[in-house]
Amino acid sequence: MEGSNVTLVVEFILLGFIDLPSLQGFLFGIFLVIYLSILLGNGLIILITKTDPSLQTPIYYFLGNFSFLEICYASVTVPRMLADLWTHNRNISLWACATQLCLFLILGVTECFLLTVMAYDRYVAICKPLYYFLIMKHNVCVGLVVGSWILGIPVVIGLTYQIFSLPFCDSTELNQVFCDIYPVLQVACGDTSMNELSVYADVVFFGIIPFILILNSYIRIITTILKLPSATGRSKAFSTCSSHLIVVCLFYGSGLIEYLQSKSSYSGIRNKIFSLFYTIVTPMVNPMIYSLRNKDFIEAMRKPFSKCIR
Repeated sequence: MEGSNVTLVVEFILLGFIDLPSLQGFLFGIFLVIYLSILLGNGLIILITKTDPSLQTPIYYFLGNFSFLEICYASVTVPRMLADLWTHNRNISLWACATQLCLFLILGVTECFLLTVMAYDRYVAICKPLYYFLIMKHNVCVGLVVGSWILGIPVVIGLTYQIFSLPFCDSTELNQVFCDIYPVLQVACGDTSMNELSVYADVVFFGIIPFILILNSYIRIITTILKLPSATGRSKAFSTCSSHLIVVCLFYGSGLIEYLQSKSSYSGIRNKIFSLFYTIVTPMVNPMIYSLRNKDFIEAMRKPFSKCIR
């Protein structure tokens, strides 16, 4: 970006869906419905897992925390997106942009770790069933959840500070619907290779390594399941972890494609689709995946309605 003037940036412009002026109202309605679905679906999971006595087990403790995380994850980006579509004012201050990016990354890292914890829970439940409640004690579960939330905070804050300490050029237009790493790096002046290297290192540590641990858990799970003598037992064992495996594929499939690239290869249209997928589509479908494929959860949902009918 040689020859560009360095400016004192106080705000950015989120281009969002500026190239679709006739669809602004339609997109606002779609994203509003999706966001309300995220709040309602994940809120219902939190309520049921907290109040139903039959669901007071580690797997549902993790599920309730995961649903709360999904609400937070969507709330960092979607309300701002809705406001931009409604008011057509796409300006965002540097501090607001940095805060949004920092929170977004913290929650993304938390999701990676929490999905890993949930995979470990399924590994213990299927491969070491006799020791399940001995290993997955309540204080252990709480420690795993708290660790998932706080482990990445210092590194993410450091990465965010590093990115927003860069000098920025004349153009402050971010070709994205929210503040993300590569759109911000694209408007930075000078050499950003060290910043990209930091991003790759963080992706490996907070994304690839947890993903490998998840794969390791499921390799052991599948090996154990295949050794079961009963077809019914194998089917039941597969059903207890299939929902989590689907969510892992959805989240990691879109997230790794988004961040395992260079600044120069970043494509606005393609990456908007991927970013929308793991920021709003995945949190929206997670409640449906877990509830529709879980007999215990379906039974827990039926109880309040059956009481009302009586």
